[in-house]
Amino acid sequence: MAPLEIERKFLIRQTEEMISACCEEISIVQTYLERSDSDLQRRVRSWTKDGSTRYFYTEKRFISPSVREENEREISLEEYISLLSEADRELRPIIKTRRLLSYKNQDFEIDSYPFSSELATMELELSHESQEIIFPPFVEIIKEVTGNSAYSNANLALNGKFPDEDKP
Repeated sequence: MAPLEIERKFLIRQTEEMISACCEEISIVQTYLERSDSDLQRRVRSWTKDGSTRYFYTEKRFISPSVREENEREISLEEYISLLSEADRELRPIIKTRRLLSYKNQDFEIDSYPFSSELATMELELSHESQEIIFPPFVEIIKEVTGNSAYSNANLALNGKFPDEDKP
């Protein structure tokens, strides 16, 4: 059985205070691959930090809104380029800046996207589904979007925007 990932996701408002509180910044290009199994999501990522780039291949199988099986491994540049030939042509690659924020022994991941200067997503991996989350007071949470497919990276890649940005 693949390792389980338990995660909750929130839509947040980007602020300078929040960005300046982050300790690391990573540029990510995430490309979804064609599916031969509708229950299995496949993707590749390039991950650039401090001028150095690494590449990853990931398979995810969704179990519940907040739990999924996840297999991820680092791959070579050559394998990354080869896998890009299997890109799902219906989904554009998603480009995001991931900022890491440690607060009260919790490691939040904040993803900003080039299509929105106002909104971002914040995720937290949990050790169990009922784990208490202590939010940083300087992060403005708009709403929880765990399990809301409109906020999945795959749908953000398809639509190139947040669903909320259509509202006046």
